[in-house]
Amino acid sequence: MDGTQTMTREFQEIDSIISKHKGHHGELLSILEETQLLNGQKFLSEEALNHVALRTGVPLSRVYNVVTFFSFFNLKPQGKHTVTVCRGTACHTKGSKALLDDLGLMLGCSKALEDGESFFTTPDNQFTISTVACFGQCALAPVVAVDGVIYSNVTTARLQKLLGKISKGRKKS
Repeated sequence: MDGTQTMTREFQEIDSIISKHKGHHGELLSILEETQLLNGQKFLSEEALNHVALRTGVPLSRVYNVVTFFSFFNLKPQGKHTVTVCRGTACHTKGSKALLDDLGLMLGCSKALEDGESFFTTPDNQFTISTVACFGQCALAPVVAVDGVIYSNVTTARLQKLLGKISKGRKKS
């Protein structure tokens, strides 16, 4: 199947999602959430956003406002696994910056961290690393989420163990 056929199928699926939510409260959020799930890399492509805007009659600028306001929407391809490091004050004082640096070394992405990026995906698309201002679990600092599961009092050794469990079989590049 070529790219055009894939896009056409995706647009048909988006049209179905739009029909399902048409006229319901919060329809744009629901449409965008389900559209993001269609993509294997869990992000909203420019083509998908344009299609949603066209089919719903919502101006593209408003669609982008919604997508960029809510943190669960992604405009870039995501890795198979996500690791989110809290950078709030309590976590920072308990060593979350060192955890983030160690994470970059473990996954071979220390250059991205050196460049000041707070969001990046490994070249093999296995991991997306991001930061969050606060998980609201300050008494349990430092806090890290791996694939949506929050872990408290995280150390580098524990982080390495968590990554080891999910990266078994991952090809080294």
